[in-house]
Amino acid sequence: MPPFDVPEGDPFGPHNLPYGVFSVPGEDGGARRVGVRLGDHVLDAGAAALALGSPYASLLARPTLNPLLAAGRTAWSDVRRALTGWVTVPSHRETIEPFFHPVAEVTLHLPFEVADYVDFYASENHARNVGRIFRPDAEDSLTPNWKHLPIGYHGRSGTVVVSGTDVVRPSGQRKAPSDPAPVFGPSVRLDIEAEVGFVVGVPTPMGSPVALADFREHVFGLCLLNDWSARDLQAWEYVPLGPFLGKSFATSVSAWITPLDALDAARVAPPERTHPLLPYLDDADEEPGGYDLRISVSLNGHVISEPPFSTMYWTAAQQLAHLTVNGASLRTGDLYGSGTVSGPTERERGSLLELTWNGRDALELPDGTRTFLEDGDTVTMTAWAPGADGARVGLGEVSGRIVAG
Repeated sequence: MPPFDVPEGDPFGPHNLPYGVFSVPGEDGGARRVGVRLGDHVLDAGAAALALGSPYASLLARPTLNPLLAAGRTAWSDVRRALTGWVTVPSHRETIEPFFHPVAEVTLHLPFEVADYVDFYASENHARNVGRIFRPDAEDSLTPNWKHLPIGYHGRSGTVVVSGTDVVRPSGQRKAPSDPAPVFGPSVRLDIEAEVGFVVGVPTPMGSPVALADFREHVFGLCLLNDWSARDLQAWEYVPLGPFLGKSFATSVSAWITPLDALDAARVAPPERTHPLLPYLDDADEEPGGYDLRISVSLNGHVISEPPFSTMYWTAAQQLAHLTVNGASLRTGDLYGSGTVSGPTERERGSLLELTWNGRDALELPDGTRTFLEDGDTVTMTAWAPGADGARVGLGEVSGRIVAG
């Protein structure tokens, strides 16, 4: 089927056009190129821009998305408008058809150079589940600060990897409550966290907080993210400074970044606030800051959870405002994760920690039971969002296989 003939209802039609970086095995020494996905094909955007004499070739004929990310919102909208025309206007077909490649025949790479990585804790359902698991006798399952600020931690950008990369089981110290002393070895409670990552384009200087209303001036797009977590390492190390080796070994992201402009129809209001917010986080008079993303999590091909992103208490705009309110600067390529996405029902929990209630209730799968991940397990996350006129906007999947350390 010609690349332009995308079947009706395809979630990667011309209404979507996510960006990635790819190479073609055996061509140009494996040179990396910016690509735009259309159906089951990827368009070499830089080559198309050069062939059409586009002024955007300087942003697209690159081996990474970072120049486009840094160009700013006006350029993002102009480039998207141009790309939409290139793939929909019949007069462009003959020129750009040679620059399409089947997705199945290319190698996909990390689409941008990650600068800093921050991860949040924005789902009230997830936070309450964690509180009930680890503080069952507490009067309130939430910590006192939870509804006043988006809690987060600074992660390790150097171990952010593209979907399809194997994840080596991490080793470290662990100590169960009944153990007399810590031991060293591979994690035995390896977990997932179904999340959404937001990609920063336009940087800021130190000392310049980003207001809620300026979120779309700085954030280019989003992707699915799996914040792999070694729960046994994390439990022993996190007091008093929080996650470290239990998180830093790998974070997987999709090979495709969906621009925010493709998700305008998916914007929704966040859940009702139950506590007054300080002015820099108060979004009562702002445009809706939530996104209606329907996530599905599969373990070895079997769906185990469907977490709804629309239930997230803290929005991406609030997270960005809090991240920078102390004057911390933004860099092109900064990535921040939403935190685990969990809904109110058991089927909507975004981690094995919650799905198995910390290992108490094993998941029954066709290939056996699971409490935490075993070597050889593959976890895949997919998602879609409602688009205009009933269309679906597909998000690129994020997948990873656990291998022995």
